[in-house]
Amino acid sequence: MALQAGIVGLPNVGKSTLFNAVSNSAKAQASNYRFCTIDPNVGLVDVPDPRLTKLAELVLPNRTVPTQIEIVDIAGLVRGASKGEGLGNKFLANIREVDAIIHVIRCFEDENILRDEGAINPVGDKEIIDTELQLKDLDAVDRKIQKSEKLAKSDPKLKAELEILQQCKAHLEKGKSIRELGLSKDEKSAIADLFLLTDKPVLYVANVDEASMHTGNKFSDALKAAVASEDAEVIIMNNSIEAQISEMDNADDKQLFMEEYKMKEPALDRLIHSAYRLLKLFTYFTAGVQEVRAWTIHEGWKAPQAASVIHTDFEKGFIKAEVIGYDDFINFKSEAACREAGKLRIEGKEYVVKDGDVMHFRFNV
Repeated sequence: MALQAGIVGLPNVGKSTLFNAVSNSAKAQASNYRFCTIDPNVGLVDVPDPRLTKLAELVLPNRTVPTQIEIVDIAGLVRGASKGEGLGNKFLANIREVDAIIHVIRCFEDENILRDEGAINPVGDKEIIDTELQLKDLDAVDRKIQKSEKLAKSDPKLKAELEILQQCKAHLEKGKSIRELGLSKDEKSAIADLFLLTDKPVLYVANVDEASMHTGNKFSDALKAAVASEDAEVIIMNNSIEAQISEMDNADDKQLFMEEYKMKEPALDRLIHSAYRLLKLFTYFTAGVQEVRAWTIHEGWKAPQAASVIHTDFEKGFIKAEVIGYDDFINFKSEAACREAGKLRIEGKEYVVKDGDVMHFRFNV
């Protein structure tokens, strides 16, 4: 169940360079001209998880399989995209398909890299994209309001939905995004069919120069201040250096390179983990001699739903789940030892899976 996070931003902010760094399965063309990316590049990115490594060290399986997130590199947006400028309509359609947005913002000065918007202004750049997404959402909300107004007069349910749509319209007209409106899960059902762009969770990447990669700079500080009210995370990184690290196959070379730049880990690892949290995802594990594997689920899923990511038959014929807490598995070092110590639990259909659970499902179809 690889959910999608789309990388967006103005042209020449480092989107494709970031994609090249995070993607294990594809390389995006990164060039110094507008609309270098036209069709979105897609790559599956492994989610680094030391728990998976520790389980594999104990079980010694034939193979170890991490969980993944799908990263989509989307064409650069320009002012007027909501009206079709540049690759506007195509860009916005691509964003509509992703589950979350990774918004890359240029926070460095370099006269050799083209920039259409004048002086470096990360807050202004953010607002350009926010405005274009809000305008596109406003258009979608307006069209649904027009269709609903007559029908709502005789249908109480539609009347309630219309009120929510009007709230959304008023909010967008103030230049604010839907995710800041604080709609409940039930209220969001009124707009679910619109797949609103500004309702998607956002993670900001401040692409800084080499000198600022540990501390940030005045540009990244301004960006942080601008998004403080959004409850959004800002990751500070130098996309070019991260791309260089990702291209190194030799672990020792990679470690030496990071030591040279005083890095404890690639910033990409922090980015991937942040994207995972942004999507409110959990990981559970299956552990056997044939395979130790991480599986992605949504926070709050019950055992049958979690089983479905292995195979839909597991959910249909679910009987029960054998569950060992991750810490117990590590402490007792094997499933057999956990069973003997009474640390293996039998859980039914109502069990809410916890992050890190080691599970085995029993089913019958």
